[in-house]
Amino acid sequence: MSVIPWPYRLLALTALGVALIGFGWIKGASHVQARWDAAIQQQALQTAAIRERQAQATVKVVTQYVDRVRVVREKGETIIKEVPVYVPVQADAACSINRGFVRLHDAAAAGELPEPARDADAASAGIALSAVAGTVAANYQTCHENAEQLRALQAWVSEIPSATK
Repeated sequence: MSVIPWPYRLLALTALGVALIGFGWIKGASHVQARWDAAIQQQALQTAAIRERQAQATVKVVTQYVDRVRVVREKGETIIKEVPVYVPVQADAACSINRGFVRLHDAAAAGELPEPARDADAASAGIALSAVAGTVAANYQTCHENAEQLRALQAWVSEIPSATK
């Protein structure tokens, strides 16, 4: 009846089954790897697009910030140049700035508590009123620059989420 004995047939069928399973395993693995590689490539493209949009948002915000700070500086410098017009020499001669005012102003500018007041604070500091006006104008200029920097940072933070979509 049969030329091939039964144990050899079983062995051949088992070998054929193992070969088919191995072939399917290898083909399935290469298919999964191809899908994995395509997903990684897609992610890389999405990441590059998001980075590009973030960079564009950053450039936009920084450009606006630089323009605004330039305007603030120009205005501040103009105000500082006008101090002698608004605080003439006669006002300097008529007003005496005491050491207590200077100490308090410097402490406030540094964000620290001033030292306790003393008798020596009542004495004249020898600083002209126009110098005080110039210092106050420069401090406000710095304050406005910081405000513009904060506005730019807030604009940048609000732009970034829309750039990641």
